[in-house]
Formats: sequence, structure tokens, C-alpha cells
Amino acid sequence: MTETPNPHMPDADTMTGGMRPIRQAVIAIGSNLGERLNNVQGAVAALADTPEVTVVSVSSVYETVPVGAPEGSRDFLNLAVLIDTTLTVHTLLDRCLAIEDAFGRERGEKNAPRTLDVDLIVVGNRVAQDDRLTLPHPRAHERAFVLIPWLELDLEGEIPGKGYVVDLAQGLDTSGVKRREDLEILL
Repeated sequence: MTETPNPHMPDADTMTGGMRPIRQAVIAIGSNLGERLNNVQGAVAALADTPEVTVVSVSSVYETVPVGAPEGSRDFLNLAVLIDTTLTVHTLLDRCLAIEDAFGRERGEKNAPRTLDVDLIVVGNRVAQDDRLTLPHPRAHERAFVLIPWLELDLEGEIPGKGYVVDLAQGLDTSGVKRREDLEILL
């Protein structure tokens, strides 16, 4: 899979002199193990420290009921991050996975509790599927814990092939998604 540049948003690559597109991306971050707030704060800080990534905005922190998780799983802290990046989608995915690993993410049982989840939701209007990555995220349109924080950042957000976030969120049960006024993410 190759990247298709957007000629309307070029960015000069200072190493090669080539042009790379600037894309806006939405990343969902969540944690329900360990020091949840420290985990999500650390993920935002790690994204902000990533070369070729600019954090544009960060949503409030939401406490959410786990979806499809084993019985007795602790609630998640979730948030959304809007970034601008010139990274390829696979390089951005690798960075998200490295951030998860740095916070002790263990992979195993599907929907099991985790120290950190850093999911690429959309990267521009990119639609892609290969053995490593599916864009847009295949279940984002069904998840209030993704859509509600995203709406806080972008009322005109859209999931390619699924629709506008505002419309998608209206069809979901949002009762398990509570904004935590007492928690704040620092940039």
C-alpha cells in the first residue's frame, strides 16, 4: 500500500527535498489498568514528542463502561486527540503501538483490560486495509467512547464510508460515557 499525497497540503521534506502531505488524524486513547490517568497523559505526551506530529487538540477525559470486556473489568478513561502529521499511516501505526508497549500493554484476550490503548481512528480521508491496518478504524462508528470525545474536538468530523460523527453518535447509547470534569490532560 502506498500513500496518496494531497497536493493541497504539501510539506517539504528537509532531508530529501521531496514533498509529503500533511494529514489530520484522530487517535483514540484509553486505559483501564494501573494508573489510568497517568497512562493516558503519558500517551498524549508521547504523541506530542513524536517528530512530524503536531497535537492540535485533546478532548476532555471521559470515564466509560468497558465494551465487550470480561466481567469485572474496571471502567476506562478515554479521550480523543486530533493531530496533524506528515508520517505515513504505517509509521504512525508503529508509533501508536510503541507508545502502548512503553506503558506495558499486553496483548492477548480480545477486549481484555489494558494499561493503554492507542488507536488510529482516521487519517485524513484515507481508506486502507492490509494485514497490519484498517482505516478508518473498523468499529469506531459503533463506539460512543470514541465518537463523544471526538465530537468535542471537531463537530464536522467524518468517518469515510460511514458518515459524520455527529450523526453516528446520535444513534448510539451514550449512557456509559461520562465526562470527568475533575480530570485534565496537560500538553
